[in-house]
Amino acid sequence: MSFRSSNASSGMGVADHSVHTFLDLKRKRVHRYIVFKIDEKKKEVVVEKTGGPAESYDDFASSLPENDCRYAVYDFDFVTEENCQKSKIFFIAWSPSAARIRAKMLYATSKDRFRQELDGIHKEIQATDPTEMDLDVLRDRAY
Repeated sequence: MSFRSSNASSGMGVADHSVHTFLDLKRKRVHRYIVFKIDEKKKEVVVEKTGGPAESYDDFASSLPENDCRYAVYDFDFVTEENCQKSKIFFIAWSPSAARIRAKMLYATSKDRFRQELDGIHKEIQATDPTEMDLDVLRDRAY
């Protein structure tokens, strides 16, 4: 069975590997984060990098390019006021101001279609610079 599908407006597909890698993060917790990029030649969203469960938020943030767009998923662990261990999966649309206009357009038009393939996302963040997605932002949004 293939999850591969494309978005009529952008023509962008989603690689099966991207969906399976997300499911590994969601179900098995083998990844702390996944960074996805659009492969313009293949016209699909592919996995660029994964981070192991022991990697930090700083490791994740530093894996995003300063001058190009990416999609990312981050598994955020936190403790509630009731002292319960919880986890929220964040989808982050990274579109820095230094990115090319064409890249921003491509990522913007493909985002909703790609996001729909990732069943189990709890929160979504649009970020144009690192301060819009720092750990405090995630913490505030998680509750």
